[in-house]
Amino acid sequence: MTAINLPDVVAEVSFQFARYEQALVTNDVVVLDELFWDSPHTLRYGATENLYGAAEIKTFRAGRPVQGLDRLLLKTVITTFGQDMATANVEFQRVGSPRTGRQSQTWLRTPEGWRVVAAHVSLLMPLA
Repeated sequence: MTAINLPDVVAEVSFQFARYEQALVTNDVVVLDELFWDSPHTLRYGATENLYGAAEIKTFRAGRPVQGLDRLLLKTVITTFGQDMATANVEFQRVGSPRTGRQSQTWLRTPEGWRVVAAHVSLLMPLA
């Protein structure tokens, strides 16, 4: 059976997730590109776009607006599976917005280090 949440693996993924979050809110495209697996198999489903492959993700990031990126993480759940696979799931709220967002990432240990191989971002409709 696969070991779940080995402390050293959780620490490694948590560190990389924190790097990703900092890069996201500061629009550090170099780090964002680094942390996504450089593969045509990588995908990112965004709030308004579906991106297939690292090249499409990089193109999106290069043209993304740089205003309004600050957000508050409401809940973060990182779960690791063995030594080489993890998920990071987040509920967040953009500063100044009443909407709650959700972000899911699948992380894989590659020869280059931990990389996001699949991601999804969506926004919930505000409650009436």
